[in-house]
Amino acid sequence: MSLVRAELRKLLGLPTAWVGLALGTLIAPVVVLLNAPYTRRAIAAGTLSDTSDLGLRDLGIGLIGPMVLGVIVVSSEYTSTGQDAPGARQLTATLAAVPDRLRLLLAKTTALVLVVAAQAAVTAAATLTLTQVLHGEHAAAPAPGRVAAAILYWTLTALLAYAITLITRNGIVPLTLLIINSSVVSVSYLLTKVTDLAAYLPDIAGTQMFLRSGDFPVEIAPVTAGLVMIAWVVALLAVGAVLFHRRDV
Repeated sequence: MSLVRAELRKLLGLPTAWVGLALGTLIAPVVVLLNAPYTRRAIAAGTLSDTSDLGLRDLGIGLIGPMVLGVIVVSSEYTSTGQDAPGARQLTATLAAVPDRLRLLLAKTTALVLVVAAQAAVTAAATLTLTQVLHGEHAAAPAPGRVAAAILYWTLTALLAYAITLITRNGIVPLTLLIINSSVVSVSYLLTKVTDLAAYLPDIAGTQMFLRSGDFPVEIAPVTAGLVMIAWVVALLAVGAVLFHRRDV
């Protein structure tokens, strides 16, 4: 537990982590607030008849937060320790204190899960409460299981970013690709137009854990969707752990 606490302090001591926490926590409620007039008009006009995903769908825009956290928990270890030793990395000092690499990874993973799960819970509560206040009877409170699934989705997304960064040892490339794929041009979604197999990509399958309506090429049961995303995360984490264990600093 002492190592987990140390990794928590290290993660929360990074300025970029607080950027991720702020963005992830605030973007979804702000989007709900800004979209409220349009949503009311759409409900009144009947163009938005299925409101079962109101609020939950907006949580997707906040995924930039867990993505940032998942990336920097690894990429911060590969930054230079200072101008006096430009070739030295933070990881050198970390491994001097904790030579057991797998134990270090376990502590980092635990710290990341705790932070992101807490962030996701706060964001989900704020977003869904605001949605109910703004839209009243049209925004019934979702079942607790769906909210828990959304929190799990955020946590698994952070672990996905974490695993990819472990593999690449670079924070810029995975963060850029993940943010673009989730907010600008979803390559995963475009692939679903080419093959139904793309429905089993982690980000597409994962959303079916808690969303009930959407343009899904293949309908996947929530539990199955969760297992698919977990399998992706476990596989990538295993590859990242093996590479981290074998590589030189």
